[in-house]
Amino acid sequence: MENLSKAQKARMAIRTFKILADSVSLQGHYQPFGKAGENLSEALKLFNPEIYGSMTNPRVVELKGLEYVIDRMPRGIERCNRIILTANEEFEGTSFEKVVPLKRRRLSYVVSDKEICFVITRGQTEVYDILAHITFLNIEAQKIQRQICNKEGGTCPEWHDLGRAASGELELSGEVLDQAIWNLSIILGRTYQETRESYHYIEDNRTRYHSNNSLFAIVYAMGERVIDEIKSIDQRLTVYFTPSLREMIGHHKYASNWAKGVKEAMYRQGMDKRPIHVISANMHSVKNVIYGAGALRAAGKKVPDNLYDMVEMIRKIKLDVDSYASEHGYYFHEDLSGSSIDVMLIDTAQIDTSALHPSVTIDSGFIEQEQSVIVVMDYAFGTQAFSIMDELLCPCHYDEHVVSFRFESVSIMGKAGILPGERGDIMLATAHVMEGTPHNYIVNNDLGVDDFDESVDVYVGPMVTVLGTSLQNRDVLERFHHSSWKAVGLEMEGGHYQRAINAAIIQGHILPNVKTRYAYYASDNPLRPDQTLAAGSMGREGIIPTYMVTRVLVEKILNPVPVSKCTYE
Repeated sequence: MENLSKAQKARMAIRTFKILADSVSLQGHYQPFGKAGENLSEALKLFNPEIYGSMTNPRVVELKGLEYVIDRMPRGIERCNRIILTANEEFEGTSFEKVVPLKRRRLSYVVSDKEICFVITRGQTEVYDILAHITFLNIEAQKIQRQICNKEGGTCPEWHDLGRAASGELELSGEVLDQAIWNLSIILGRTYQETRESYHYIEDNRTRYHSNNSLFAIVYAMGERVIDEIKSIDQRLTVYFTPSLREMIGHHKYASNWAKGVKEAMYRQGMDKRPIHVISANMHSVKNVIYGAGALRAAGKKVPDNLYDMVEMIRKIKLDVDSYASEHGYYFHEDLSGSSIDVMLIDTAQIDTSALHPSVTIDSGFIEQEQSVIVVMDYAFGTQAFSIMDELLCPCHYDEHVVSFRFESVSIMGKAGILPGERGDIMLATAHVMEGTPHNYIVNNDLGVDDFDESVDVYVGPMVTVLGTSLQNRDVLERFHHSSWKAVGLEMEGGHYQRAINAAIIQGHILPNVKTRYAYYASDNPLRPDQTLAAGSMGREGIIPTYMVTRVLVEKILNPVPVSKCTYE
């Protein structure tokens, strides 16, 4: 039998993880300590995601990966032995605490000290993401248990000291804190400095946002949970999937309600007969590019000549751009569907074009003539992008008649992992390759390298639409980059958006000549250990590519399409 390459083995492991995840969700429950859980762990170890660093090393606990997961899971997840994934449980009016992680729009409720419930509203990708994080935490918890337990069944002295630090019994400052971190570093198999860096990172988030427990409490709870599992079968961690979740997966319940709300808001404001341009982006950049300069002048501030300096100034003084924007065609539509995707509606006919930042070039006459509407929707999550866009682009019924909106362009500004470049670079998609499936979509991208300043490197090529940021492997990524695929980056939503756009064209909901624009700024390079998502946020280096892409998209919408002329010799 022919030997498989590392990339082939990793791709098989990713497929195995996906199949197992689908299987246990249909089964209704599984135990990470049991056979299904062990298979999930083996699959995760085999493809060894970059985001989880040294997870496969049995002698050290992966700290950067732990930081990443703790930021994206609800506070207290480390001590839970009963985790429920559901679709539409009604928790309002109960005594259960509502918890949202620091860096993931994910709704969960603390049912008891050791039980937590996730409300899944964003589709199958969210299930994969949660299961990958649970599997990682269980792998690391088992390492901790093996490290602190001796052959006689007892625990090491450092573990008892950690318990005192975790419970708050110790006054953690000065020499006491140093000693506690030193003891913890022994348990984790990490250096003192590595442990101290993670302690301060997690402690800062705990004190500022109350988003997690202390590193001492997290590690102690992880180890104690596994010890309890070994002592009693009744204490084994169990993950449940409710019938309502199994029925919801593959349906568009939340997306349908979301799209209905957005289109009704547009219809009530008479926007159904006007050209509509959709932008999937964050909730600040389009607003700041269009209204930021005017808001600064209205507040009596001098507008910096440089667009990026203006953005930093807006952030520094915490300028209320919304108040000014609402007087010039800006409407905020809060999502109440549970999809976690807010929307901004911008009536371009009401924009004060004389107040725009001087670096933003637009055609006032074209704006007055077209009176377009810009719909800015917050980021979707993985497969949720298909259901959201599919529902948005289809006609709807109001006042007993069918309403078809005039969608003229769809622009996707995303953050993605880059393969040939560095954080802060820009990628333009020529196609989306769906990882783990035979589905690939060619993109007729209305963006080119010439649209961007030379101050930022721009890479053009296929983008790989992946199952999740937590499910990436170096060998697979290098294959996509260096083989004939020549992929320049990886992201989670583009292929799903394109699938919905293609479906809308086939069904006649939108015209075949609708403009599509895909631009991504590099938030990480998963092939470089110092530039993965676990390396931290971008800070200032993210402003330039984000706002450069935003400016280009706004100018594409607010200027007429250049007329191509044929020349003959």
